[in-house]
Amino acid sequence: MDILFLLIPLGLVLVGVIAWFFIWSVNHRQFEDLEGPAHAILLDDDKPSQPDSGPAAPQ
Repeated sequence: MDILFLLIPLGLVLVGVIAWFFIWSVNHRQFEDLEGPAHAILLDDDKPSQPDSGPAAPQ
């Protein structure tokens, strides 16, 4: 029975931290575009990531 004096406040603090984190993430627009990154991975990137320097010169 004495453990309830520890677990109830600990549970309330945990719920408060989770609620604060959720409100923070909504205010910082973390949930604005949920489908954009998923579609961006499917788009073909026609440009190479690094320019082609040609064949290597022997030294």
